[in-house]
Amino acid sequence: MAFPQLMNALDTLKEQAKDAIWALSSCICQQSARVKINGRTFNIVKVLGEGGFSFVYLAQDETSGRQFALKKIRCPTGSEGVKEAMREVEAYRRFRHPNIIRILDSAVVQDPEGEGQIVYLFLPLYKRGNVQDAINSNIVNGKQFSEKEMLRIFKGTCEAVRAMHDYHTTAASQAQHQTSSSGGPTGSYSRAQASVEHHSDEEGDELLPHPEGDGEGGYSYKSSVNVPLVTKRRMEEGETIFDGDEEPPTNPSSNGAQAGKDQHVPYAHRDIKPGNVMLAEDDTPILMDFGSAVKARIPIETRSQALLQQDIAAEQSTMAYRAPELFDVKTGITLDEKVDIWSLGCTLYAMAYSHSPFENTQTTEQGGSIAMAVLNAQYKHPASAYSQSLRDLIDILLKVNPNERPDIHRVIEITDRLLRSLS
Repeated sequence: MAFPQLMNALDTLKEQAKDAIWALSSCICQQSARVKINGRTFNIVKVLGEGGFSFVYLAQDETSGRQFALKKIRCPTGSEGVKEAMREVEAYRRFRHPNIIRILDSAVVQDPEGEGQIVYLFLPLYKRGNVQDAINSNIVNGKQFSEKEMLRIFKGTCEAVRAMHDYHTTAASQAQHQTSSSGGPTGSYSRAQASVEHHSDEEGDELLPHPEGDGEGGYSYKSSVNVPLVTKRRMEEGETIFDGDEEPPTNPSSNGAQAGKDQHVPYAHRDIKPGNVMLAEDDTPILMDFGSAVKARIPIETRSQALLQQDIAAEQSTMAYRAPELFDVKTGITLDEKVDIWSLGCTLYAMAYSHSPFENTQTTEQGGSIAMAVLNAQYKHPASAYSQSLRDLIDILLKVNPNERPDIHRVIEITDRLLRSLS
């Protein structure tokens, strides 16, 4: 492991330990930990999940008693880390769909225990948990999803993915995004520009009071492009780096005829898995965790770009659900939204058989390589009562060559047909 990557890993472990100690000490003392955000106090009831520099807590507003899923992202690198976190906030704002989680509010505060900052995201609380929780419950209770129930959850997840793959933007909105991303003429980056203004909740109450700061309810901080350490190293070596979320270059010869015209700008989630699909009280599947989302189509022209994409995928995309083209990125190709189709296939398989197709005895107990199993599509369907049509659907999603996988429209069409046959 390179020294910068080692230091980054050590920083991550340090921050995770800090949060773990906080959670443990609050349990020992038999009292809830508390955080104050913009003048309001929230009781931290328990940890719901963790990963990287982020933790998700069950938080309760001390005044109103309302509960939220509070995502806490530590940004020890200061403004660079905050801008990276803002990309996740922007993604939540960008995609509006019944099957995509909505963000209720967000805030940026100084880390009281360090020199960096903390980004808090307030999200709806889904008490039923996620699809992985349902899978675990099925294992414990000796149950399994009915084929109809499984396909209904899968279809709703696909509908969320279609909203990302079909995303369209106008030239005007692109120009606005470019202005906000660059920080405008002053070189600063504001909360208001990053679409982290305070929103009212469904009950009509403002979730958080406006913070002290600029006149738009936010505050500005110096902006610099946040890139992984491996990217910084390659930039220092003179490489041109494309990480998948840059705006397309504008044509200086354009006469404005295209202004206002919709452009198809597909996004890829890049970390679809059962743990990232929440279940509402009525069983509606809700896709969440957009920290890995990027513009889907990324041309790979150099070996450095290929290695960068492998590094990003290793950091952000769960191995057992990661598409083969992200394990061994080739030059002369364009990565695209088909990475999500593979992950959907792994997710459907996991719902049917309780684990990813590439988490089997050979890879988890006998020292086998998940990466090699993925690259060769080495998996089998266990004996079950599920139809051959369901197995066929999984198989067409798990094609090693992304060009052989169906697009999201075709996946939904096939799923619809299967659901009708079960009615």
